[in-house]
Amino acid sequence: MPRDRDSVVDRGAGCLLGGALGDALGAPVQYLGWADIQREHGAGGVLAPPKPALVTDDTQLTLFTADGYLRAWVRGKRTGEWEPSEMVWHSYRRWLITQQQPAPERGSVGLLADERLYESRSPGLTCLRALASETMSTPQNPHNESSGCNGVTRTAPAGFAPSAAIAYDLGCRFAALTHGGTGGWVSGGALALLIHLLAVKGRPLREAIDQVIGRVLRDDTYTATVLTRAVVLAEEHDGESSVRVDRLGSGWTGPEALAIAVYTVLTHPKPVQFVDAMRAAANHSGGSDATAALTGNVLGALHGTEALPRDWLSALELVDVLDTMGRDLGRSAVNLDFDEDRYA
Repeated sequence: MPRDRDSVVDRGAGCLLGGALGDALGAPVQYLGWADIQREHGAGGVLAPPKPALVTDDTQLTLFTADGYLRAWVRGKRTGEWEPSEMVWHSYRRWLITQQQPAPERGSVGLLADERLYESRSPGLTCLRALASETMSTPQNPHNESSGCNGVTRTAPAGFAPSAAIAYDLGCRFAALTHGGTGGWVSGGALALLIHLLAVKGRPLREAIDQVIGRVLRDDTYTATVLTRAVVLAEEHDGESSVRVDRLGSGWTGPEALAIAVYTVLTHPKPVQFVDAMRAAANHSGGSDATAALTGNVLGALHGTEALPRDWLSALELVDVLDTMGRDLGRSAVNLDFDEDRYA
């Protein structure tokens, strides 16, 4: 049954904060092989985010996704004009400014006024090139054929759209703004739909994943197949042996990264397992920041902020902005009042 409104608001915050915690945990090891991770961090791998827990461009762009979506939501409410893809495109172009300038210009407002977002965290060339274009990329008219994971890692805010169908559509469209390969944008829609079903609709985890796979199958059999394999591997897990996320790939593509997150969440479904889930998602040879970030997005949407470790949150970069914007996403989904002027 649908969640109560306050619960949805809390899960909005949990979703963004959980994703950022995973991003910060995986960032220091994202280009290392498993043997190198053990050599630097010990036999168990990386166990906690560094202090301060710095995020990557994935979290920065997630904030700009939320900002663009909320601007579209406020504009739609006030004028009846509803163009979220266009608004998010312009928001990403604002993020591009933060990568080109050392500090905010005088008179900047919103996210552009926050000097912390002007830290460049080595964003991918695919994103930079796509956003440098003067025209929007869409699933129907893509600018490239990339299915890299940086498309899906920023679409969680679309999960707080008015309906499951809209969440999936917007997730696809937001990811396609930079990643035109089918797996690149379908995985974005899949994440947004999963977030919506868990955070807003209150669906049981396995039921929500099955619904996502059924929807994805209509657009991309490969992504559906990888997600199905994640479910099968989770069912085979005995609960005692180590979780082997590398059986699903390295996580450098959108479908693989999301499948690793699904597998990790299914094998660590309880709130008290949040830390263990994040460690399992980050400690492998591959896109550790992406896989841990997606795992955090899903667990935050499933359990809310109570599942998040307070000692990790205390060191997290941009924690105040993530909490505020996550709660505003939740409020928009259930029609609770928030400071709309922030996004006007």
